[in-house]
Amino acid sequence: MKVARQLHYPRRMALLKIHRTMDGPVVFTISGDLNTESVGELCQLIAAEPRGAVVTLDLTDLILADREAIRLLRDCERDARVVLHNCPTYIRALIAAEDLRL
Repeated sequence: MKVARQLHYPRRMALLKIHRTMDGPVVFTISGDLNTESVGELCQLIAAEPRGAVVTLDLTDLILADREAIRLLRDCERDARVVLHNCPTYIRALIAAEDLRL
């Protein structure tokens, strides 16, 4: 008789690091996972910048983004307040897919 074993893998913690440039244009470098829980924090950081300032999000080190994060990136870019720099191809594809849902 075979006994089935159920394996439990610990849930991977989502880590996010946001680094802001200190001089010159406003650039936030996003590293790690951007998910529903961290989207609010990023929104607050963008909103805290002076009106009229264009914020660049450098996504070179972005590893994962969930649907809520994709919607945020799409909406921010549409508002012309945010420029996505070094945006991974899969993020562009997911943004395009979200646009088709509208």
